[in-house]
Amino acid sequence: MLIVPGFFVQNFGCRATQADGAALERQLTTQGLAAAGCAEEARIVVLNTCTVTAAADQDARAAIRRIHRENPDAKIMVTGCYAQRAPQEISALPGVTWVVGNSHKHQIAEIAASQLLPNKFSAGASENATSQNFVSLESVALSAPAFTLVGDIFAHTELIVAPVFAGDSITEKTRPNLKVQDGCDNRCSFCIIPSVRGQSRSMKLERVVEEANALVTAGYREVVLSGINLGRWGRDFQPQMKFEQLVRALLEHTGIEKFRISSVEPMDWSDELIALVADSPRIAKHAHVPLQSGSDAILRRMHRKYRPWHYVEKIRKIREAMPDAAIGADIMVGFPGETDELFEESRNFIEQLPFTYLHVFTYSSRPGTASAAMSDQVPVHVARERNRILREIAAEKNLAFRKKFVGQKLDVITLQTGRENWTEALSDNYLKVRVHGQHAPNELMNVNISEIGDDHLLSTAEETCLLGT
Repeated sequence: MLIVPGFFVQNFGCRATQADGAALERQLTTQGLAAAGCAEEARIVVLNTCTVTAAADQDARAAIRRIHRENPDAKIMVTGCYAQRAPQEISALPGVTWVVGNSHKHQIAEIAASQLLPNKFSAGASENATSQNFVSLESVALSAPAFTLVGDIFAHTELIVAPVFAGDSITEKTRPNLKVQDGCDNRCSFCIIPSVRGQSRSMKLERVVEEANALVTAGYREVVLSGINLGRWGRDFQPQMKFEQLVRALLEHTGIEKFRISSVEPMDWSDELIALVADSPRIAKHAHVPLQSGSDAILRRMHRKYRPWHYVEKIRKIREAMPDAAIGADIMVGFPGETDELFEESRNFIEQLPFTYLHVFTYSSRPGTASAAMSDQVPVHVARERNRILREIAAEKNLAFRKKFVGQKLDVITLQTGRENWTEALSDNYLKVRVHGQHAPNELMNVNISEIGDDHLLSTAEETCLLGT
């Protein structure tokens, strides 16, 4: 039984972080706490941060300042990747009570409950005292400002997650993330993530199937498989397993009506995986394949594990197997040493590929990464202009892709009702669709596309039918 309204979790960053936040919410409710409607009403606010760019750090600091200003009595707990990377920097900010790194994220619920429900805990006692990197609550000075709890992230050899169940008021939405992998063994020269999330580790196959079926039982119809380096799932097992085995198990042993695979590195898009996605109507026709740069020289400086010609081969195989699939990529501009000539090489490479969308980022130097010490840093104004150029290319490609589907039918899942008489939906191939009329979230529908909007497609009510039950 929920006893006291008290916490609010705000997530920043990637799908893996969102999945972590959902797990935190579940842990907090299991301890007997209830969610507040917003940060301004909460007694404890948990900020689950990202640190992939300087802008991500800035967003977290701005949120801390805003929450402290609007709710000065709230105790602010900062966790996630920024907390793991720069705990002292965060602890110096006014309003911060605790800084808990990814290394000790599994203790957040106990720390919060100890503050809101002190009679539930006796000093130094915990049923989780044998868990990895456990710190006794007796040593966590709950009344002390900015207590810092950050340890060695590489001490983690298992994936520690809480079940992410549907139907809770906190997590009630469509398309939940099922995080099956964390950490990364790559050492890209620009990336801080391995230092804040640790080595690659995977959720056991049986547990993934169990979690997936729990989400199905709770009523979810599309589930997104996520991870920090998703395609490396199973490589830390003895004996090793491959991501394709996980996908097959989900198809064979779960009732998921539709699941979507999030970002997978180019080298992990095997012929078998491409065939699985192409052949199964239960897998969304969507391939997100990080590129970063179309210049071989820049990819080498980034310490990426593929060459442009490898990448082209993968994309062409995906497009041949799935002519109508969404194909997206992450692109970075302004990496140290990216001359005008090398940027043009990358731009030409990107223009020639059948992308349907791009996530374009401007390089952000991260302390502790190899690229931070590189010479030939690109001026910010130059990098921003390159960002603009690639975003225009992405917009043109997306428009051309959307035009293909006018007069055709698409499978969609409804997300939320719009302000007017339409419902926001997402197509199987990752296009925004506005379906005429008021429809509940989480409905699978087959709709006829009638026209193109600014960044979406439109469908009329009389050309719509429900799928499944």
